[in-house]
Amino acid sequence: MADKIEFDTLALRAGIHRSQFGEHSEAMYLTSSFVFDNAAQAAARFAGGADGNIYSRFTNPTVSAFQERLAALEGADACVATASGMSAILAIAMALLKSGDHVLCSASVFGSTLQLFSDVMGKFGVETTFVASASVVAWEGAVRANTKLLFVETPSNPLTEIADIAALGAVARRAGALLAVDNCLCTPALQRPLRLGADLVIHSATKYLDGQGRVLGGAVVGARGPVMDSIYGFLRTAGPSLSPFNAWVLLKGLETLRIRMDAQSQAALQLAQWLERHPAIERVYYPGLPSHAQHSLAKKQQRLGGAVVSFEVKGGREAAWRAVDATRMVSITANLGDTKTTITHPATTTHGRISAEARQAAGIGEGLLRVAVGLEAPGDIQADLARGLG
Repeated sequence: MADKIEFDTLALRAGIHRSQFGEHSEAMYLTSSFVFDNAAQAAARFAGGADGNIYSRFTNPTVSAFQERLAALEGADACVATASGMSAILAIAMALLKSGDHVLCSASVFGSTLQLFSDVMGKFGVETTFVASASVVAWEGAVRANTKLLFVETPSNPLTEIADIAALGAVARRAGALLAVDNCLCTPALQRPLRLGADLVIHSATKYLDGQGRVLGGAVVGARGPVMDSIYGFLRTAGPSLSPFNAWVLLKGLETLRIRMDAQSQAALQLAQWLERHPAIERVYYPGLPSHAQHSLAKKQQRLGGAVVSFEVKGGREAAWRAVDATRMVSITANLGDTKTTITHPATTTHGRISAEARQAAGIGEGLLRVAVGLEAPGDIQADLARGLG
């Protein structure tokens, strides 16, 4: 049924199950547990023989509403919501991998994702090989007999590298592995990885799904079946749970998702074009620019270029920090996905905890800045950045 309903309608209507009070806005169920009619009903629910809520660590009506809505927007029939984007990645790793398994991960991923696969999962005997996002040949060449998971961000954070989802899906299928795509920077408003061949979609709902920098949240989306059941089982046991309050805020964020993503993408393109002409800028990374290495692929996979623009400032860290410190309106913060424009220096913030060698391999230079464009007037964003680039 959801396939016949437009995206904007699903963003407003999917997942609504009104209570006996007939509320128009989604209800917020702030409760830790739920009451059963009798002992038999309690036993049936705990055994999985009857539907219904048990305990808000793993069943809550507000969280379920968010899960239903996000799944509908991604074109899926199952979703497991988590406490943050990183806990969503942890959930797939812990649920689907075991000692002796091998993971292929794109080299240009978020710094904490690099650490999770290399350091945390390494302690459990899971080995990870990091490969160039855009090189399908590199992915194919790195596959082993024990490869169980391919993990990729596209576009990547912060260099907006684009991976060929359809091609990587084919690589994963030939290897008998799963392809998980982090869709944080595009959201389903701009890109639907499942339709392109992915098995799982990961979200940091903290970013654009909320859209106003209010709460933390994450999600794993996929097809109903054993894989998603395993991820739900990990959530139920280990408890990286999304709070009902945060789920309610995220539901409100989804209502305006496409409108925000369209407006912020258009403003980001204007900013990228302006930066590309600026004499103080060495290079601009933005999928919507013809100069982007994977521009053609981005146009094929994405509806628009997204709201993140990264660029190299001539003069290295000193010049980059001068540009950051000169801003008066743009927020200096490592978060992104907000309606307020943010700026950060990845080498000393989001990727500051990884080794210099890992940063170099990921293309994170000392002169690199990342701007997540918000909803301010584009001219005001440009004027604020110009203060430190002159």
